[in-house]
Amino acid sequence: MMRNDVFGLVYAGEENINLRELVNLRSVSALPVGARYRMIDFTLSNMVNSGIRNIGIIPKKNYQSLIDHVGSGKEWDLNRKNDGLFILPPYDTFENTGSYNGLVDTIKGAAAYLRRARQKYCLLTGSYTLYSGTYNEMFEQHIDTGADITILYNEEKKCAESGGHFKDLRLTLNDDGRVTDMQYKSQKSSEKKVAMDVYLIRKDLLEYLVDDAMAHGKYNLITDVFIKNIKSLKIYGYRHNGYVARLNSTSAYYKTNMDFLRPEVQEDLFSKDRPIHTKVKDGAPAKYGQSAVVKNSLIGSGCIIEGEVENSILFRGVYVGKGAKIKNSIVMQDGRVYENTSLDQVIVDKRVNVRPYSNLKGNESYPLIIPKGAVV
Repeated sequence: MMRNDVFGLVYAGEENINLRELVNLRSVSALPVGARYRMIDFTLSNMVNSGIRNIGIIPKKNYQSLIDHVGSGKEWDLNRKNDGLFILPPYDTFENTGSYNGLVDTIKGAAAYLRRARQKYCLLTGSYTLYSGTYNEMFEQHIDTGADITILYNEEKKCAESGGHFKDLRLTLNDDGRVTDMQYKSQKSSEKKVAMDVYLIRKDLLEYLVDDAMAHGKYNLITDVFIKNIKSLKIYGYRHNGYVARLNSTSAYYKTNMDFLRPEVQEDLFSKDRPIHTKVKDGAPAKYGQSAVVKNSLIGSGCIIEGEVENSILFRGVYVGKGAKIKNSIVMQDGRVYENTSLDQVIVDKRVNVRPYSNLKGNESYPLIIPKGAVV
């Protein structure tokens, strides 16, 4: 069974300046999405739905909100006596310098956790890719092919737009599914198979590759380990056919949230067989005033709506005053949008107050961002 053989290791320290103010005070893994979730919810739920019960999360900085959210792992049934959820922040020891030069160095910093893991295989993931699925069939293929490394990928119809090449790894496969070439951060690649930052590898092999790279002063897992050893290692790809979003820019973040309003995306992400778990917060249902008009929107609990909301995402506890019009926008937790205000293609971070009679407008490619706690 996969649950007995695989542990999860989540790198939650991705940094990307293309996300601008959204990650000034939080990690990418803690970004709110879809009216009630965080990015890390999908990563953890995919693992738990695959039977994985030993998961380590490696943050880097700005991880207080991440730790507050995942807590003991109770919502994912990971608060256990054996295995469970482990937070592995940077700290200064003989093996860990307290800061990371790359993903190789990051994994080395978690060496003690790897040694303690009883499972034979490691499922190594990032946290900026959003999708819903399980890894059982990927694991079966990994065993059947005798692969050293299996990389999860999806097929994109076109190359990433400007700013979207953050950790963009494209794969070339032969007829047997073996990876014969990799292109990293290529601006002109025509290859449509894009890695999803998910790698299945035997634990002892991962430890060996990391130690060898560190001994030679190499820190990039993709270029210094995978690409360098592509001929000597048996690397295979496994295709994911469902919805995939990569939060590698503000426009990608905006588009991903807008995708939550599409029925086909909701159906793919929120299957009864693959529930997405998140931190439970008890709150009153949303309240709609007599003048409220809401169309094609996701509304979190505790919202009070007296104005108009269309094609928008409202997180918990948002207030929308009379005469206010919110369209094609995202308003995060405890936002206050007062009367006769107009928002269109705007991302409003947590605890923002938008004064009466304000008129704020962005565009799809460059949505206007109001930073956390601002008064505008």
